[in-house]
Amino acid sequence: MGLLTAAVCTMVGTLLVLLPWLTSWGQNLFSGSSAGWYAVWMNPYFRGAVSGVGVLNLYISFLELLRLVRGTGS
Repeated sequence: MGLLTAAVCTMVGTLLVLLPWLTSWGQNLFSGSSAGWYAVWMNPYFRGAVSGVGVLNLYISFLELLRLVRGTGS
């Protein structure tokens, strides 16, 4: 179960780090719902916050892998 958790956290973290900085980031249902939401969606600070959540996921996956390698936990 720990390996699956680490794999999922790694995939989600990588997506959250990379996707906000791609050109296709602004082409979705959420960004097109209103002009105000588009401004928030394309804001570099919002993109950075999303990437920060991705970095947190990568950190969690690293800790989970470290726990598995050390043999602590179930």
